[in-house]
Amino acid sequence: MEKVGVISRIAGPLVEAEGLTGVKMYEVCRVGNEELIGEVIRVIGDKAYIQVYEETSGIKPGEKVIATGSPLSVELGPGLIGQIFDGIQRPLPKIKEETGDFIRRGVKTEALPRDKKWHFKPQIKPGEKVVEGDIIGEVPETTLVTHKVMVPIGISGELTWIAPEGEYAVEEVIAKVKTPLGEEKEITMLQRWPVRRARPIKNKLPTEVPLITGQRIIDTLFPQAKGGTAAIPGGFGTGKTVMLHQLAKWADTDIIVYIGCGERGNEMTEVLEDFPKLKDPRTGEPLMNRTILIANTSNMPVAAREASIYTGITLAEYYRDMGYDVALMADSTSRWAEALREISGRLEEMPGEEGYPAYLASRLAEFYERAGRAETIGSKPRIGSVTVCGAVSPPGGDFSEPVTVNTLRIVKVFWALDKDLASRRHFPAINWLTSYSLYLENLEEWYKKHIAEDWIELRRTAMWLLQREEELREIVQLVGPDALPESERVILEAARMIREDYLQQSALHPIDTYCPLDKAYRMLKMIIRFYERAKEVIDRGVPMEKVMSLPVRERIARLKIVPLDQVNEVFSKVEEQLEKEFDELLQLVPA
Repeated sequence: MEKVGVISRIAGPLVEAEGLTGVKMYEVCRVGNEELIGEVIRVIGDKAYIQVYEETSGIKPGEKVIATGSPLSVELGPGLIGQIFDGIQRPLPKIKEETGDFIRRGVKTEALPRDKKWHFKPQIKPGEKVVEGDIIGEVPETTLVTHKVMVPIGISGELTWIAPEGEYAVEEVIAKVKTPLGEEKEITMLQRWPVRRARPIKNKLPTEVPLITGQRIIDTLFPQAKGGTAAIPGGFGTGKTVMLHQLAKWADTDIIVYIGCGERGNEMTEVLEDFPKLKDPRTGEPLMNRTILIANTSNMPVAAREASIYTGITLAEYYRDMGYDVALMADSTSRWAEALREISGRLEEMPGEEGYPAYLASRLAEFYERAGRAETIGSKPRIGSVTVCGAVSPPGGDFSEPVTVNTLRIVKVFWALDKDLASRRHFPAINWLTSYSLYLENLEEWYKKHIAEDWIELRRTAMWLLQREEELREIVQLVGPDALPESERVILEAARMIREDYLQQSALHPIDTYCPLDKAYRMLKMIIRFYERAKEVIDRGVPMEKVMSLPVRERIARLKIVPLDQVNEVFSKVEEQLEKEFDELLQLVPA
């Protein structure tokens, strides 16, 4: 039931209203004569503090506030895929039609189109028992996504009627269920769910399957698991956004939810322009046919940043419940934390470190803990996952600031972007000495089974070479590489090949932008083989200059741009050339 109060005070996006006795926390309110959307974030007596998700300039004390009685919720149903929403799930293309290039305040619009008909195909028959989460029908939402229409949470009983196969709008009744208490509940394709409440699951499963991203440094050295959590912290210009774009484009998930949270408008524009043109690498279909975009740029109301994160994760959970693997990209959680800090300051709460609220860590944990690989609810459980990758933008690249520190306590994968690497034009600028993945042990079996028995050993050797190079670098800077013994110069050359020929990857190159695991494995194996043969010939007395002049070095460097359909042929020839050239070097050694 709606309650009406009046505005008593306005402080930026925070509005204080009186006369709202009985109003609940996180209840949605319509504020002022223009009925701006807001959410109750504190209640004292009959006074409510409302976080308004739109620009508040021009509203005055004395104007009315209507409490709707329901929490901030998203609409769930067919029509979400391929859509571009703002932070509170208003479709931006539809708003543009109504208001032009600028969003008018107080604009009301449904997230899902009410007039569009969807082809519904029933999957069960009347008389069957159903429980919450059961699939009762399917809708081809896009060419890549079949939408599973599920029994809403809170409803179970006997299916008394289901609509025949045909065209239906989201608000039309497609099934009726008689509950154990004798009530008849009508089911439509449209459901609503409060964004701050995690959707229920049956069981959380171990993270044993990797999320293949096509980025060699991630898939080889610091893998992410399906249902895992990752943070990408880095200063300005280190490539956080491009990294997230790459993950969104190439990760082997069924659905992508990309949240542009407080980022610059030109970066979000790039996403909006690029994604419709991109082709899905697995199917050749447009990538937008499995993508949801949430745009809340830095010039949009700051409070809506906070909602955008919850909106995105709720949509991701909904598709997980259908049995899909979903990847959520949040760019960036630092801007979200800044919104928390601003609202906390206006509430006059006691500030924590660097002005952030004391509950920053718990809010971050609440968000990241909604990730996971899970067995869904329903009489026939499915397995789905939500993988969360969040960018963090520490001021000045300082990883000791509160958002980065609190994020690292929660996430299991840390891809540390390095300013020095970025300035040397080494991209992705992930520092292999400070990054880590806590999923390595869980994923070892998968890599052994699906890629190669020696995959883990190759990875260990590569990491050892990179770490040894760092130890030798100080000596090299003092006395130069020529002063080192030949055995250590081989290590430096092998580490250079791993860095430049393997880890460095161009997001803009049509072939190198995506590297499948089998190609990555053969590339790394070739470099490690080069190192082993070089060590062998140097131990036999061949000078390092001879090794450095081998033509195969140049061919190994060019393996990354070999088209996928030529990999077997080209790699076999290079492998033969490598062995032949080293055998010829050995023949020069006197017996």
